[in-house]
Amino acid sequence: MYHNRYGLRSPPYFAAIVLACSPMYQNALPKKCLEELRRFDTCTLANAIERLDVRPRNEGFIVGAVRCQYSDLPPVIGYAATGRIRSSMPPVTGGWYYEQIDFLRYLETVPGPRIVVLQDSDPFPGTGAMFGEVHARICRALECVAYVTNGAVRDIPGIQALRFQLFAGSLSVSHAYVHVVEFGQPIEIGGLRISSGDLLHGDVHGVHKIPLEAITDLPAAAEQVRQQEQELFRLCYDKEFSIEKLAAKFEEQRHG
Repeated sequence: MYHNRYGLRSPPYFAAIVLACSPMYQNALPKKCLEELRRFDTCTLANAIERLDVRPRNEGFIVGAVRCQYSDLPPVIGYAATGRIRSSMPPVTGGWYYEQIDFLRYLETVPGPRIVVLQDSDPFPGTGAMFGEVHARICRALECVAYVTNGAVRDIPGIQALRFQLFAGSLSVSHAYVHVVEFGQPIEIGGLRISSGDLLHGDVHGVHKIPLEAITDLPAAAEQVRQQEQELFRLCYDKEFSIEKLAAKFEEQRHG
């Protein structure tokens, strides 16, 4: 069994994963490391991050500002490509979103897989949608796997067919005057500050940031969370279930 510095035990194959996940430099993790984390849902990874005690429990995730649009899709993981948009008024200079090739060139500078994260800076976010089916297809071709915004999206059926995930604050029938105001700068959505290159993970429950300082220990911690939950599930189905047995199991898991 592999034992990490937190005393967590996991099967032997995790040792190879841990070695592969040791980042040579920030934002350049091997893709097999990302795929290992993508196996877990956001709740399991959030519980694991809590156990590793690398940040306060009320931080690290988007609160209230976005909603997953496709609950049937599996978790996504990728590096944030950030920016700010507006749609209620035309841009002062430059073109609308389909003319802003510089933003697409910026996407290519972020390691893949990528998650586009655009903060709608309008006083009332969601007037127009940056992402419809055309933009989703373009970004998928650029190795993007999801889009996150406190603003609006549209073309929901067409994007669902692409299996491209959306996290958005609302829907809109139009792109209105949507345009990218800036890109590559830190932004904030739902209380979560996101910088270009941050590692994000999301599913039906929402979006959170993966702390890179815990990346090597996270798979084992998440697997332990999953295993202990299964033990509790089995106990709940036991015909001889009792509060005493439940308390004993909690104590065993706390010190196991």
